[in-house]
Amino acid sequence: MIVWNTMVHDARVTKEAQTLARAGHNVCVYCLADSKRNATHETMEPGFVIRRVNRTPVRAFRTALPDEDAQKVPNSETVPALQMLVRPLLSLISLAVRLCNFVLVHLALLVLIVKSRPEMVHAHDVNTLPTGWLAARLSGAGLIYDAHEISGDREGYRKLRRAVFVVEKLLMPGAVAVITTTDMRAKYFARTYGRARPLVLQNRPRRAQHQHKDKTLLRLRFGITEDRPIILYQGGLQPGRGLEMLVRVAAQIEDAAFVLVGNGQSSGALSDMVVEMGLQERVFVLPAVPLDELPAITASADIGVQPIENTCLNHYTTDSNKLFEYLHAGLPVVASALPEVAKVIVPYGCGLIFKPGDSQALRAALETMVQDTAMRAECAENAEHAAAAYCWENQEQVLLKIYSPKAGNAAPSHEQ
Repeated sequence: MIVWNTMVHDARVTKEAQTLARAGHNVCVYCLADSKRNATHETMEPGFVIRRVNRTPVRAFRTALPDEDAQKVPNSETVPALQMLVRPLLSLISLAVRLCNFVLVHLALLVLIVKSRPEMVHAHDVNTLPTGWLAARLSGAGLIYDAHEISGDREGYRKLRRAVFVVEKLLMPGAVAVITTTDMRAKYFARTYGRARPLVLQNRPRRAQHQHKDKTLLRLRFGITEDRPIILYQGGLQPGRGLEMLVRVAAQIEDAAFVLVGNGQSSGALSDMVVEMGLQERVFVLPAVPLDELPAITASADIGVQPIENTCLNHYTTDSNKLFEYLHAGLPVVASALPEVAKVIVPYGCGLIFKPGDSQALRAALETMVQDTAMRAECAENAEHAAAAYCWENQEQVLLKIYSPKAGNAAPSHEQ
């Protein structure tokens, strides 16, 4: 397998590798190392190892011309002119370094994979598809494309839309199987690229992960009193997730505490918002925790919230890890009324949905869940029933069938 992250917080790829290893396959996940804290070679369990490649083999030198230095220069008027000359050059060098790193890392991954002589190369998401496709061709292996997202219409990928389309259009036909995460995304790939519908593997947790529920973990960590229900968001702290809206709503719901768990581009801005609005005693931002600690952290909350906004097709078609993780932790859920999300929550009665991006609707749903303890208890009970249906164990056979000896390099049926 090849994935463009450190494999520290990737629950989906971890579960897939575990499933295959426990079925008797030898799985090596090739990924990135961000720092010396990431081991270059790690054995997770028998048959499942991780190998990491340094993602910054070339490092740019650092140069700065701070404004205060101008005061120390006799002719300080020359400094702005010097800055105007130097900064574009430094930007160009930085871009060249990033490009070199990108090429060198993919080359290193390609060499390692080909040297391992795999029978199958499993590329996770479009940023690994070209390398995975080439590695499969050079080693004579089969290729599986696992599209976790619709990268052609995704937050942060807008400028790359055309490149994503070209890569997927050219290379997907070379895959013996294509996998994605929701039914709507499967329909999108089938319609956009004129192929059989991909197999669907949702981002469900394992049922065994949530056996012991200690409701004191977050309360002790942040000093939250028993009379305040804890509303939890976990996942990427990224634009388009509705998190700024959530913090503003938190200011209006004084009888609850809010905890945001995760890392991402918006981490600093959210922490600043909390301070600026004087919410430090009720709203807490917790950096991402290890995968094996996350289930207990989640279960120690009282309500799970998923306020993702309908800003792109990728968001519109999502269900997400966090939805299922809330259910497995026995949490009632308040979530945006996106189709794949509503499809889970409404039939089981395990929470409330609201119009995406509507802060007043979010506030009303959260206040209802906070104040109506009977509803909260009923939704929590229903969440347990939903979790029994939406668990990894109930779908992992889909993955195993792709890798069955009978399948070989023949494309399996992609119809659900």
